[in-house]
Amino acid sequence: MSTSIPDGTGMTEVKRLRVFVVDDEPVIAFTLATILESSGYTARPFTDPLEALRAAETNCPDYLISDVMMPLLNGIDLGVQFKAIYPQVKVLLFSGAPASAGLREDASRMGHEFDILAKPVHPERLLAAIATLGDS
Repeated sequence: MSTSIPDGTGMTEVKRLRVFVVDDEPVIAFTLATILESSGYTARPFTDPLEALRAAETNCPDYLISDVMMPLLNGIDLGVQFKAIYPQVKVLLFSGAPASAGLREDASRMGHEFDILAKPVHPERLLAAIATLGDS
């Protein structure tokens, strides 16, 4: 996916939307990033959520897609931190763990609402969820 940006010369530059994909399971992070790349996004996989936060300092993404249950920092807390620092970033979470519902409720009580897709995430469902998030 891309957006058109006037470049000041009367021409239009096409910018591919940047997506950070965070999952502590490397095969999932890299597979989802590959699917997004093949669908027109610029995707960067991360297995460490803190590394994704550091990378955003110099190359902020348009979207953050993250697993919820991770050892260093759960995806909901990562999403909250991204939104606090980069409010324009759209956040989409996914999880295969029933415990993520409690984390989502805690975040909701603090005023943070995130959509959570069920794992395994089908590529068509992921792309549709990103498109819906982009329209909001």
